[in-house]
Amino acid sequence: MKQFFKINEISKLYNIGPDSLRYYEKLGLLAPKRGKNNYRLYTLDDLWRLNIIRDLRRLGFPMEKIREYMDNRSVENTRKLLTEELDVIHQQIQELNRLQKNVEERLLTLSGAEDQALLKIRLQTFPDRYCHTLHIPYHTDEEMDLLVKQLLNKNTENLYIISNHNIGSFLPLEEIKKGQYENYSGVFIIDNSGEYCLRGGTYLTFTYAGDYRQNTTYIPELLNYADGHGLVPDGPILELIWVDNHQSADIREHITELQIRVYPKS
Repeated sequence: MKQFFKINEISKLYNIGPDSLRYYEKLGLLAPKRGKNNYRLYTLDDLWRLNIIRDLRRLGFPMEKIREYMDNRSVENTRKLLTEELDVIHQQIQELNRLQKNVEERLLTLSGAEDQALLKIRLQTFPDRYCHTLHIPYHTDEEMDLLVKQLLNKNTENLYIISNHNIGSFLPLEEIKKGQYENYSGVFIIDNSGEYCLRGGTYLTFTYAGDYRQNTTYIPELLNYADGHGLVPDGPILELIWVDNHQSADIREHITELQIRVYPKS
């Protein structure tokens, strides 16, 4: 059986770059011999060490932890290490399950966006909805993206931007009355852990596809409908994004939902 292996052979066998092998040697994890012309020659002793390094690195163990184990191998320490490995695997499974649920929810959102009834004014009842908010005025998509990123940091494990139809903006009625349809007063992400409450009740809703600047057409239609049906707008327009440039570069595929809380005229 072959007793010595050159660095390029080990690199190919373990799919490890030569620089990594030299780094392991620098840490004292490997001790290749030197052949002619001072070439590194790896022995069978190095191979079992590489097996351990590869397995532990795959599980995310830091190099210091690996070196500590290599220097203090025993049945008891191996048992402890395997127990730690099992804990890491369980954590990874939990994280993968969380990611799977997250992706499934996003796929449902995309399907829900495609199933939206477009260009129809509807009366809908919503419960109290808690959300994270930033009440900072803005005017452009770029400014909104920055604010939303700040909101995502409030719950990095559960909040996301791609295919999340719970992200939206506040558009004050006062600005609309002045003909200012891009003077937003802030952004929000609906999330049960949020500190701000969007009051439950009856809402007028309207969903459309295409450029959000169509607000200049559809918001007046929504308000005229409310007036014509004896309803009083209560609070800002909520502009929720089902599909935007994060999901599609084709503006024709963008889908926006407008919501406004209303109550009957007395």
